[in-house]
Amino acid sequence: MAADLDTTLAALADPTRRAVVNLLRARPRRSGELARALSLSRPVMSRHLRVLREAGLVEQEGLASDTRVRMVQLRREPFAALRVWVEDVEAFWSGQLDAFKAHAERRAGRRRR
Repeated sequence: MAADLDTTLAALADPTRRAVVNLLRARPRRSGELARALSLSRPVMSRHLRVLREAGLVEQEGLASDTRVRMVQLRREPFAALRVWVEDVEAFWSGQLDAFKAHAERRAGRRRR
């Protein structure tokens, strides 16, 4: 799980790849459409899509009507794992902040006496 999370975070560290993910959140798209939307050349888009595909974040499927056309779409699983990790980190920090708040309130209460 940790290696998968590392791969996911490394792939999403690039702003262009995050922009691709944001576009794909709305619907699957052709790689050429993604390239045009982000003002990138097709080879550059291809490299970004390869990183996302190798990280397991996207998949490409051919259309039944035209097998030459490949649609790119997001995969849920890696994002679900990322969400679980973020929620765990958030829970940890919430607990730490609650403990700090209680400690600060105890100390403030002692000073007032």
